[in-house]
Amino acid sequence: MSEIVLRVEALKKHFVVAHKGLIRREPVTVKAVDGVSFEIGRGETVGLVGESGSGKSTIAYIAMGMYLPTSGTIYYRDRDLFREKKRPLDLKREIQIVFQDPSSSLNPRQTVRQILELPLRIHQAGANRLEEVVRLLDLVDLPAEVMHKYPRQLSGGERQIVAIARALATRPSLVVLDEPTSALDVSVQGKVINLLIRLQRELGLTYLFISHDLSVMRNFASRVAILYLGRIAEVASTRQFFENPQHPYTQMLLSSIPVISEEEEKLRPAKVVSSGEIPSPVNLPPGCSFHTRCPYVMDVCRRVDPALVEVGDNGHVARCHLHEQPLAQK
Repeated sequence: MSEIVLRVEALKKHFVVAHKGLIRREPVTVKAVDGVSFEIGRGETVGLVGESGSGKSTIAYIAMGMYLPTSGTIYYRDRDLFREKKRPLDLKREIQIVFQDPSSSLNPRQTVRQILELPLRIHQAGANRLEEVVRLLDLVDLPAEVMHKYPRQLSGGERQIVAIARALATRPSLVVLDEPTSALDVSVQGKVINLLIRLQRELGLTYLFISHDLSVMRNFASRVAILYLGRIAEVASTRQFFENPQHPYTQMLLSSIPVISEEEEKLRPAKVVSSGEIPSPVNLPPGCSFHTRCPYVMDVCRRVDPALVEVGDNGHVARCHLHEQPLAQK
């Protein structure tokens, strides 16, 4: 792997969300992220995938400093992001985010010019802000006259492209993409993804890409990490992930992707049907948290939480007892 831009180490984020009990009031803790570790190399796109509540957006918000970790930490180029109480301005400039819904992330009372000038003013970037705004709009293939419009006057795709331009205003190295296409039409999704790929190539950007859409990952991510109830289930290069998934949860997700051609059908793993419901994050079952839905569940799965083990080349790992024991013992 090339130079490590982002390193997540044993990251945990637990939320106390409510109290239970009529007489004795005890705190209820949700383990949104529970011991997650992974790395992103320079110029790489790592995709975090999982169902709602898997913890993927929580990891993004911790990376941005919106949440403090319960334990563990995140390093940006060997700098601990939480070493100081207040994140230095240079780190804020280096790490930017594009949120899921541009309708809520863009100020409706500001024009596009004002939206793009704000990070320039905060970070004192660019001698001539108007020229910088024009440059940013040209960079994302929007005409200069868009700067005079308000977000409500733009299409959903144009609003998200403005949000991307805003993230690029400080000339960052790392961009966190929190489901940037999920609120867009399919036709517009392709345009935004192609734009992000071009920008990465031209600017040397590194992406942490959060999504629940595996079909987007195939042509966008370098590596994929699957999250389930706050923990990593599998990490693999994109090719290995789609051609040789090793965790039953990964196989279940891939087998449920709609396909439109015989070639795609051949690549799809055999249908894996889960039984049961997703456990409550407040009351996780003992052992493997996926055992209540897994078609291959063994007795050990109900008792012992599996460790991440190597299951292939190039850092392909999975958290599953199927890869810890010889077949004769299963």
